[in-house]
Amino acid sequence: MAIRQLTEEQVRTMTVEQKDRWWLENVFKGDVPQFTLRAGLCGFLLGFLLSTTNLYVGAKTGWSLGVGITSVILAFALFKALTRMGLAGGFTVLENNIVQSIACAAGYMTAPLISSMAAYMLVTDTVIPRSQAFLWLVGLAILGVLFAFPMKRRFINDEQHPFPEGRACGVVMDTLHSQPSATDQETAEKLAPKLLIWSTIAAALAKLGQAEKVLEWIKLHFRIPEYLDGPFYALCEGLGWKPAILGTSLKQLTIRPELDIAMIGAGGLMGIRTGLSLMIGACLNYFILAPIMIEHGDILGQINAAGETTYGFRQITYWALWGGVAMMTTASLFAFLSKPAMLVNAFKGILGGRRATEDCVAHVELPLSVFVLGIPLVGAFTVWMAYTFFAVPWYWAAVAVPLVFVFCLIAANSTALTSITPTGAMGKLTQLTFAVLARGQIHTNLMTAGITGEVASHSSNLLMNIKPGYMLGGKPRLQALGHCLGAISGALASVIVFYPLFLRGSPDNLITEKFPMPAAAIWKAVAEILTEGLSALPTTAIWAAAIGGAAGILMELVKMMTKGKFGISAVGIGLAMVIPFTTCLAMAFGSFVFWVLEKRYRSPESRVNRVVVKNQEAICAGVIAGAALMGIALMALVVWLDL
Repeated sequence: MAIRQLTEEQVRTMTVEQKDRWWLENVFKGDVPQFTLRAGLCGFLLGFLLSTTNLYVGAKTGWSLGVGITSVILAFALFKALTRMGLAGGFTVLENNIVQSIACAAGYMTAPLISSMAAYMLVTDTVIPRSQAFLWLVGLAILGVLFAFPMKRRFINDEQHPFPEGRACGVVMDTLHSQPSATDQETAEKLAPKLLIWSTIAAALAKLGQAEKVLEWIKLHFRIPEYLDGPFYALCEGLGWKPAILGTSLKQLTIRPELDIAMIGAGGLMGIRTGLSLMIGACLNYFILAPIMIEHGDILGQINAAGETTYGFRQITYWALWGGVAMMTTASLFAFLSKPAMLVNAFKGILGGRRATEDCVAHVELPLSVFVLGIPLVGAFTVWMAYTFFAVPWYWAAVAVPLVFVFCLIAANSTALTSITPTGAMGKLTQLTFAVLARGQIHTNLMTAGITGEVASHSSNLLMNIKPGYMLGGKPRLQALGHCLGAISGALASVIVFYPLFLRGSPDNLITEKFPMPAAAIWKAVAEILTEGLSALPTTAIWAAAIGGAAGILMELVKMMTKGKFGISAVGIGLAMVIPFTTCLAMAFGSFVFWVLEKRYRSPESRVNRVVVKNQEAICAGVIAGAALMGIALMALVVWLDL
């Protein structure tokens, strides 16, 4: 069944009250079974398993994989098999939605153990007790839930942001649970399930074709190149030319066309405006600013085994993140403050004043009283944990909690557009703040950044999970409960696996050749540098932050004056400063392909329009699903076989 949604014109012109009423009348599914015992148990167990996978991946790469689509398909397949065996009844689409919400929350619980907490143990040479680690992980996750829901009404109900991975989950669930069309006509609704399946299979096979080590192990010689610049460099070598900008090679600047299948699919869901914004930021950063700063000496390289100075994304982002994060910060704050009526109206209701309009969705949203009471209580508990567990002075921990609101805005804006949450970059901004406030206190620098970065990550992750529930007509308050349950599942699994397999009794065992813990190493290095104060930062980085902040406000002001018609996103440009050029290019390419097809084949009579344009979400969701499922399977296989 095709998912009903508002047009771009309706999103721009309707009030949030009108949008809520439309959703309630056209999408909301009422009392369809959602948070059932079986859904909760399935989500808890899947989250437990998938979080251990993310722990392995994070220890090797520093990244956390989204497990939403993976959990959707696994849960559907499980209950389909149980139904055929007569062991279960019909598994509803909203039960599946609750499963993915719980599993996603669990999957992201591993992040502190491979970043801020691991860095703290390395710096202080102490082992955090298991019970403290568990409480810390769960406390930050619940604080993220409390900060997320006040923003849900703006990002999802009002502005209808895509949240590409969340939208993909919604499309996958709707397609899996829909009944085939009874007509013989070739309709978009009838084709969607087939296109979802075939795009999933194609993406999975393509991802397998890029797994060189696995293919060698199974004795297959077929390869799909991960990067597409091989012929270009072969030609350059024949001409005796080394492609570079101001002496730095294009490869070291990450300027390469990468066949990143999942990111191409995500680009198709995010739209041309975000794709264009990413490319503007990426070109500005990697073609202009980074080469200049390398030549100027403000971006430092590393010495390789041959004694040569080399550069890469990690070295570039140490400088570029300050301007990029500043732009995202000011743009996010300005956008939020430019629409205060929604929040003020809600607070009038909680404080006993008269609301300007009736809140028609109050019975499905999480009550605002939960935030009013919960944020101070859980925030105070977080301050107590930071003081008791990590020796962070209580007043500095108390400063970190209000900063969470700012970082949640940045994270939500970024995730809403691209599904990427720049947790590491946001953590470094907090580290810079406390380098000034608490100079020389390296443990304070690390754990306050852990509070802001991780809470913001959980907040944006919850919004990503709520997006498919909104698309399918579920109750948001039930997904909040699911997220809390997932936090317990993921924290439990992470602690059980991390301590015996990675820590093994001493922080000295954390960083190994097999598991380099790159995120923890970066957090540790930045903390050691910034505890010296702002003088450790290049002057150009401070100027970049000032200019980026001003540019973010200016672009949001133009967007507001043009009533949303201004096509460039300040958050998109800023985000491009903290992710590789290859990723930006892949997402921009995906958005461009579907934009061209939509413009070229507008006629409903066109076969391309019926098959591709009308099924864009199903195709992109399948691409993301196939690449994600195969990616997780390949990573697990590589670890298991020690390839």
